[in-house]
Amino acid sequence: MKNRIIESVILAVGLALAGLFVCNGISDFSARSRVVTVKGLAEMEVKADKVTWPLTYKVLGNDLVSLYNEIKETNKTITDFLKSKGIKEEEISVNAPEIIDTKADRYNNTPQPYRYNVTTVVTVTSRQVDLVRNLINEQSELLKQGVAVTSGDYRYNVAYDYTGLNDIKPKMIEEATKNARAAAEKFAKDSGSRLGGIQRANQGQFSISDRDSNTPHIKRVRVVTTIDYLLED
Repeated sequence: MKNRIIESVILAVGLALAGLFVCNGISDFSARSRVVTVKGLAEMEVKADKVTWPLTYKVLGNDLVSLYNEIKETNKTITDFLKSKGIKEEEISVNAPEIIDTKADRYNNTPQPYRYNVTTVVTVTSRQVDLVRNLINEQSELLKQGVAVTSGDYRYNVAYDYTGLNDIKPKMIEEATKNARAAAEKFAKDSGSRLGGIQRANQGQFSISDRDSNTPHIKRVRVVTTIDYLLED
């Protein structure tokens, strides 16, 4: 009999605690469920502050020594042209030539007029973006000096970059946060609530892309901030 009483007491206490935990859990769930998640967008257009311009040309021949001398002269012609237009020497680099020996290609059975096909790249890497853009339009001047700069190889496209992201990050995060808060306040007002504090915030990742395909030197910087706000009665 005594054991049954003790068991009954333990069972009653257990049920009471379980009820208390369930009640607290429901209350906690209710509090946590009164949250609104909003996103704030900030965008900015900036000019690229760095450009990489590869000038590519090809030479054909059967004698490597003659090709070497021709490449040497052509590289000098290109670098002299660039320097005369305001490009600094440290902004110019000459890549090692890429040589294709057609006779060494065992899968190519078609006779070729020249044994060697050589691709050479002179690369300009500069912060003088506007100057380089103008020179790209003037590169046909090299034709007068016997240099045919080729295009169409996806490996050697002009690339524009923006490196000043750290300078504009604080302003953009501030704008994105303001936009997120405005959306949260509108939601709270429409739902008959008051906006509380921030429960959780995610700054989001910055992305930099071309504004469009015609103006790759203009970049669009974008960030989306996600914020959870508490809602109060």
